[in-house]
Amino acid sequence: MKVIPIWSLTVFFCVSLVSAENWPSFRGSGASGLAPDGQEIPLNWSTETGEGILFQVEVPGLAHSSPVVWGDQIFLTTAVSGLGAASFKPGLYGSGDASADRSEHQWQIICLDKLTGKTLWSRIAVKGTPIDKRHVKASYANSTPATDGKHVVAFFGSQGLFCYTVDGDFLWKHDLGRLDVGAYDLPSYEWGTASSPILFEGKVIVQCDTQGDSFIAAFDVVSGEKLWLTKRDELPSWGTPTVYPGADRAELITNGSNFIRGYDPNTGEELWQLGGSSKITAPTPFYAEDLIVVASGRAPERPIFVINPGGSGSLESKDLAWSATRRGPYMPTPIAVDGRLFVVNNDGPFTCYDLKTGEEHFRLRIPHRGDGFSASPVAADRKIYLSGEGGNVYVIEAGAEFKLLATNSLGEPLMATPAISDGVIYFRGAKHLFAVGKK
Repeated sequence: MKVIPIWSLTVFFCVSLVSAENWPSFRGSGASGLAPDGQEIPLNWSTETGEGILFQVEVPGLAHSSPVVWGDQIFLTTAVSGLGAASFKPGLYGSGDASADRSEHQWQIICLDKLTGKTLWSRIAVKGTPIDKRHVKASYANSTPATDGKHVVAFFGSQGLFCYTVDGDFLWKHDLGRLDVGAYDLPSYEWGTASSPILFEGKVIVQCDTQGDSFIAAFDVVSGEKLWLTKRDELPSWGTPTVYPGADRAELITNGSNFIRGYDPNTGEELWQLGGSSKITAPTPFYAEDLIVVASGRAPERPIFVINPGGSGSLESKDLAWSATRRGPYMPTPIAVDGRLFVVNNDGPFTCYDLKTGEEHFRLRIPHRGDGFSASPVAADRKIYLSGEGGNVYVIEAGAEFKLLATNSLGEPLMATPAISDGVIYFRGAKHLFAVGKK
């Protein structure tokens, strides 16, 4: 009989307790993408017939940021263009062009009622001309907000970091300087930021990897006081940091091109580093079954690393459970369900591995109809939900054999990663927020 340490049970209980009702940041608690069992989300839904659609509400502006949930509140961010309807270009292509929209924008935080979709409050955090350009496939609000049930934090890159109460009262803001984020080998390209803030033990943590001075920093969520700032020798990146709540210490994990790094989240001191990443890193680190998973998908490296926590200095092969090259995803963060690691890439390859050993169970291509995937998968009740840029959601059994259970269309591009709360999955499309669940 395997003995599970008490601290492991405590961590599992805390994560389960938080995620049962709340989805506090990008991909939920610990960026796992997992909701606890018992969600009973319907297998099929339709915007045409209304089957399984609890509500569908229009959201102003353009944003690829994900919804987050706490209690009966949903929080969203958006950027409203002065030109009216802003646009982006979904699909599989290699262009690094920037959008021509440099009109005056309003960067907003919006709070909705979780049960009805009714707007409870909306605040304009900042108004002005975008300091940076954005990729033609991106938006000016790519970063997902974070909440702890008392505060909601929004990060708009060069436009600043903002904190409000969950009732919409302004608390503080920080100008973090110009964050020039784009192609590492073409500095004139500006793609815009996407790394999201996280909250950990009263600290707001942001990862800012740019063409210039990269850093990671922590601020007090109540006062906004800067607690620490650690400089990073890094190329531009887009992944969100994650805190692994270990037995002996917590480890703040960052994805980066030069190194994947672990930090002490209380001080910003670097604990360890691991080389071998891609030159462009977008997926977010996460942890599952006491393992840390970090991946990136820029050729030629395209690695997947499954890391044993607790390391120090320069990590070696002995510090890894396993790794693979030329298999990492470019945009979507992988997901682990029941001891299996599932990886989807932008153009549809979908692979299942044994989480602990790296043994490959299957590899195939999702029939995605041309537009591919930018959103990261989420899962509930051993079902994986893949949101395609073309508007289709693929429901896949989280087993060692591939089984497509359903394909449902929401009728508009899906770039944001969904959120799950109390038996409802919330999809943010290009124009609407959809709530899917049992009526």
